[in-house]
This record gives sequence, structure tokens and C-alpha cells, in this order.
Amino acid sequence: YAAPALLLLFFLVLWQAAVAVFALPHYILPSPIRVFQTLGQSWDILLLHAGRTLVEVLAGFGAALAVGFGLAVGITYSRALRRALYPLVIASQTIPVIAIAPLLIVWFGYDMMPKVVMTALIAFFPVVVNTVDGLEATDPDLLDLMRLLQADWWQTFRKARFPAGLPFIFSGLKIAAAVSVIGAVIGEWVGADRGLGFLMIRANAQLRTDLIFASIVILSAMGILLFLAVCALERISMPWERGNEG
Repeated sequence: YAAPALLLLFFLVLWQAAVAVFALPHYILPSPIRVFQTLGQSWDILLLHAGRTLVEVLAGFGAALAVGFGLAVGITYSRALRRALYPLVIASQTIPVIAIAPLLIVWFGYDMMPKVVMTALIAFFPVVVNTVDGLEATDPDLLDLMRLLQADWWQTFRKARFPAGLPFIFSGLKIAAAVSVIGAVIGEWVGADRGLGFLMIRANAQLRTDLIFASIVILSAMGILLFLAVCALERISMPWERGNEG
């Protein structure tokens, strides 16, 4: 981790120097020092709004995982579902998600539900596509062996398809974890009374650019922690991969 840490430090030093040399006003581009000062001074406010955003992210990510995994299993085992639903799942990604946000506010109000749905919509696609690819990547010889042993679909799924698909599934989950924060923030931008997205809109109206950057720092940390949590779950779920690394 030394290389990315040094690169980030170099970027922060360059940023601080640019603000000082060009005498940029803080409402245009605050210095990193000012941003970290704002983090410390407004920590209680940031933590209050971050808690709401985190709940929305986790709920949306969990919904995307449950629905996406179930749909992927159905697509894998049913030709009819694959023909009917898989093209629609792919086509759904051509719709700008931010265009749906106002409709969700109209349908579900200003509570948490629109943000959870928005997060689930963004995290849904990588979960479905990667899970389908993983379940279908099972070694054909292994599937033939399961048929020879007269295993039913559940035994084949549990003993063959699911373990073989785990690397693909976790790849999708890591992508979903990284982008799930985006959905919650977009939903809060459109309409909310709490959350980091709401705080950023309010700070923008007050020319508090330092508070916007402080919110971005917390959002980035939230996404990184969720990504690392998925990575930790991956290592626990696939102990044989740790053995291969050794």
C-alpha cells in the first residue's frame, strides 16, 4: 500500500501548492488542510448525515444482492426466463438512472425508500451479469459427473455451480459495492431531508465547498470500507483460494 499512499500524498501536496500559488478562494477550491479542518469541526454534522446515507447504501446493496442473485439463478436454470428477462436486464442499463430519480420521489415520497431503490438499481446489474456468467462457467465434466451420480438441481447447484461461480459472483459484488454509494447520493440530490447528498446540496447553496469536499471524503471512505468488507467475505467464503495464494 506504500505506492498508492505516496501517490495520494503527492496529489495532496500538489493540490495545496496550487491553491497557495494561484491564491484560489476557498469557495472555488479549498485547500486539503481546510478540508481536513472542516472534517474535524463539522464531524458531528457529517456523522449524522453519513449514518442515514450508510443505511440507504446497505439496504439498497442488500436488495440488489437478494433480487439479483435470485434472478441470476432463474436465468441460469430456465431458458424461458433467459430469453424473456436477460435482454431486458441489459437494456435497462441504457436508461440514465438519474432520470428515474424524480419518478421515485413522486412514487415513494422523500423518505428512505427512493434512495434504497436507486442504490439497488445501480448495484443490480453487475450482480446479475456476473452471477449468471459464474454459474454458467462450471466445468462441463463436473456437471456430467453430477448427472451420472443422479444429483438433483439443488445438489448440483450447491456442490458444483455455486462454488465454481463464487469468483465471478464476488467480482460482481465488489463492483456493486463500489458503485452503490452513487445511487444513494443521487437519490438524496433529487429529494431528501438528511444524508450526505442532501448536505452537499445545502453546502453548495452556501458556497461551503470545503464541506462538499469533506462529504466526498466520507463517501469515498464508505465505498472503500464496503468494498473491503466484500473482499474479506470473499476470502472467508473461498478458503481454497488462500491455499492457492500460499
